[in-house]
Amino acid sequence: MSFVRSALISAAVFGVVMSGVGLAQTPAPATQEPASTSSKIDDVSKWTRKQWNQAKAKWAKEKEKWADCEKQAKDQKLTGRKSWSFLASCMTSS
Repeated sequence: MSFVRSALISAAVFGVVMSGVGLAQTPAPATQEPASTSSKIDDVSKWTRKQWNQAKAKWAKEKEKWADCEKQAKDQKLTGRKSWSFLASCMTSS
C-alpha cells in the first residue's frame, strides 16, 4: 500500500513541477510600439515603462492637448497606471 501511495505522491509532485516549467517557458509577449497600441487603450495598464515613455514623448509634441489632458488627470487625482490609461484615451480621442 505504501508503494502505491508513494507512486501517487510522486506523480502529483511531478505534475506540479512540470506545470510550473510550462509556465516558466511561456514566451513573453512581443513589445509593441506605442503607435500600434494607442488604438488599444485598455492595454495601456499593461505597458512597460519604456512603452509609456515613448508614447508620452510622442504625445508631448502636441503641447496644448497634452497639457489639457495632464490637467484633467491631475484634477481627477489620477496616479500611476490609472493616469496612463486616462492620458492615452485623452490623447487618442478625436
